[in-house]
Amino acid sequence: MRNPLHTQARRALFGLGALLCFNLAAMADDDHHGRRVPLSPQYKQECGSCHVPYPPGLLPAASWQRLMQNLPQHFGTDASLDPAATKQIAAWLDANAGTGKRAREEPPQDRITKSAWFVRKHDEVPAADWKRPAIKSAANCAACHPQADQGAFNEHDVRIPR
Repeated sequence: MRNPLHTQARRALFGLGALLCFNLAAMADDDHHGRRVPLSPQYKQECGSCHVPYPPGLLPAASWQRLMQNLPQHFGTDASLDPAATKQIAAWLDANAGTGKRAREEPPQDRITKSAWFVRKHDEVPAADWKRPAIKSAANCAACHPQADQGAFNEHDVRIPR
């Protein structure tokens, strides 16, 4: 006969192990293979004042370089920064740019929303949903991902506004 305390301890350890595996799987989905980078305060302040400060791992370095070199025509807006801020943010983006399979290809027009992985992850979202007043566009991550500003995009947390 087994010792009841031994059985309880075994169950508890199994439960903790399962919870750890679940959390690691969720984190890998959120942060692109365990590489969630804390956002640079300057990047968060400057870029996050107009849109979600996208995690640097969502684009390859070449895309971030083009975006930073083209701030006066940043998707139809003048997002110019002073030279020191531009240099500092560009260096941070370059150091933390995506290197995994999601970032192997440079998306058309350096748009995260046009990257192959983004299109694949969002293929079940009807085109009409992107045009809802509460969403406005695919670039508005925070509309459906409540922790987007923290770089968390776990699909289990998605809430599509009506």
